[in-house]
Amino acid sequence: MAQRLLLRRAWTLSTRELRPLPLYSVTTSFLPSSSPLLLTGSSPRAAGPLPPHHAPRRWVSFNVQDHDDFTERVINSQLPVLVDFHAQWCGPCKILGPRLEKAVGKQKGRVAMAKVDIDDHTDLAIEYGVSAVPTVIAIRGGDVIDQFVGIKDDDQLDSFVSKLIGQ
Repeated sequence: MAQRLLLRRAWTLSTRELRPLPLYSVTTSFLPSSSPLLLTGSSPRAAGPLPPHHAPRRWVSFNVQDHDDFTERVINSQLPVLVDFHAQWCGPCKILGPRLEKAVGKQKGRVAMAKVDIDDHTDLAIEYGVSAVPTVIAIRGGDVIDQFVGIKDDDQLDSFVSKLIGQ
């Protein structure tokens, strides 16, 4: 179900709103000459102007792929990072995830959010002492600043994120 929602969201986004991930290159050899992508600099963008309701977004939420990805994008991050340890089968995780994304989105790029599925990355869960899900850990400069287990309301999440960025 969550995968279908993610796919639906991806289909509705314009090409301009999507930014390439670092360390990946865009190859155009497979694109037909009539492709709507124009390459300028190092990032693709949509040909022509976008409607006013499609403002560019800064994506600050990502799924951790492996331990090296976690080290690179969380531990070595210039931004403070909220790490959401969750599981697909966890009901409270499905409630907390969108709330966390909303709280992170309010910060307009001052904090990032990493999602770690404990079933796929058991080693990371063990390393950070995760014994129940959802567990959220706040990391700044590679150090654990704070953490909580379970669901929080929107005000508590906003306060938690503000504490992480030092407000």
